[in-house]
Amino acid sequence: MLKFHVISIFPNTVKSYVSESILKRAQEQKYISVEYHNPIDYIQKRDDGSTVKRVDDKPYGGGPGMVIRAEPILKVLDKIVGRKKGVLIIHLAPRAELFTNATAEALSVDYKKKKVKEIVVVCGRYEGIDSRVEEAYPGLRLSIGNFVLTGGEVAAMLIIDAITRQIDGVLGDGDSREEKRDAAGKYYTRPEVIIHKRKKYKVPYVLLSGNHAEIQKWQKKHHKA
Repeated sequence: MLKFHVISIFPNTVKSYVSESILKRAQEQKYISVEYHNPIDYIQKRDDGSTVKRVDDKPYGGGPGMVIRAEPILKVLDKIVGRKKGVLIIHLAPRAELFTNATAEALSVDYKKKKVKEIVVVCGRYEGIDSRVEEAYPGLRLSIGNFVLTGGEVAAMLIIDAITRQIDGVLGDGDSREEKRDAAGKYYTRPEVIIHKRKKYKVPYVLLSGNHAEIQKWQKKHHKA
């Protein structure tokens, strides 16, 4: 079972997505497990229950925004990693190596070969995370695209989803992975004719013909169209 850890100050954002559909079933069937760690829970407390410091602070050198402090994140990583081997840490950043389907497939292969047993996804917020976290716990520095989000949680969902579906058995039939076949970029299901605003929309005849050779030609023609 591949174990994911999500480090986030808004863990429920990820949990709401990962707890549905195929990812939910993958957890129930023990293909993966997902644990959530909130750095806020690792901030030192006073006797009266108040916190000594916030989870974020102003950046050295000035500038707008706030930076998530290193100490709470490091405490989480210390607890997760300990002396274990096979723990891969993913640091999410807008300016980093692009995460692709090939990345997901490679990580699933590393899991299959037991090179990777657990994956930790560190989600930043605000201006980012104190760089000393990455210095103390180096790993993969990844981005999901040429844009900036308000936090790393969306990227964490994407990465967990993309890796999980590469694990044998998760999708049932390995051919369900669209990237492994000439799936058409157009899809139709019942009924054969839909009338919308007095206009008829029909399923292409070739898909109803039963001629598998012609259907394959049509699918290749419209592949990723």
